[in-house]
Amino acid sequence: MPKLPIAESYVLVGGLDGDWQKNRKHHGGPDRAVCLYALERIDALRAEGHPITPGAVGENVTTCGLDWSQVVPGVRLQLGARCVLEITSFTEPCRTIRHAFADGRSERIGQDRHPGWSRVYARVITEGAVRTDDAITFLSPTQLR
Repeated sequence: MPKLPIAESYVLVGGLDGDWQKNRKHHGGPDRAVCLYALERIDALRAEGHPITPGAVGENVTTCGLDWSQVVPGVRLQLGARCVLEITSFTEPCRTIRHAFADGRSERIGQDRHPGWSRVYARVITEGAVRTDDAITFLSPTQLR
């Protein structure tokens, strides 16, 4: 931590190629293969005075331009030309990310206390390459078949 930006990666069922988690009990696995967070939320937190940057809270995909209020469990997103993710849960903030908050309180991005500010976990439905600036789109139910 932090997760540093890279130009491209391949998203596998187990997560992004080359990524790993130290604590596999609480991170990673098929339903937590990818962690996503919105650049708009990061920017708003910075405006509040927090020293957060993309990747600082462990997300391995930073989105831009999505209506984050719609990124909830059950929703599917397509990243780039092929990769499809299904949001499985909101993440629980932990002490390892406290450095990204001015007061050290990572619960600022906890879904329970601050709905709509949480990162999310996703499972990989379709593996594929992703690149910086790839489009991320919501898939409609008809596209899921």
